[in-house]
Amino acid sequence: MIVEDDLDILLLYKDFFRRRGHHVVASSATADDMLSDYDTYRPDVVIIDYRLPGKKDGLQAIRELLTKNAIIPILLISAFEDIKAEISRDDFFKDKKVRVLIKPIKLAQLEENLLDAAR
Repeated sequence: MIVEDDLDILLLYKDFFRRRGHHVVASSATADDMLSDYDTYRPDVVIIDYRLPGKKDGLQAIRELLTKNAIIPILLISAFEDIKAEISRDDFFKDKKVRVLIKPIKLAQLEENLLDAAR
């Protein structure tokens, strides 16, 4: 599942992963959409941008998602390096599979992290 509000980036990720043989079950633009789509599709991995439109950012959405499924691998993409420190200080995330990728990222780097997270 890909959660990204920038349509160009969303389509880039979606096309890249489909061409590489991955099945993209849902693409959402907001945290609330993602949480609803998660219940419908039950994806294996979630790729989510930190900055999303609406009342919740990506980190708030991840927290809610992890209360539903504590073992789902998540790749959080952000331009804010401080988010890594914020997650590492929060005990809630200690035993969770949350990886933070700092923009700009290469598609190969994203795929490598997705494959590692899914193992």
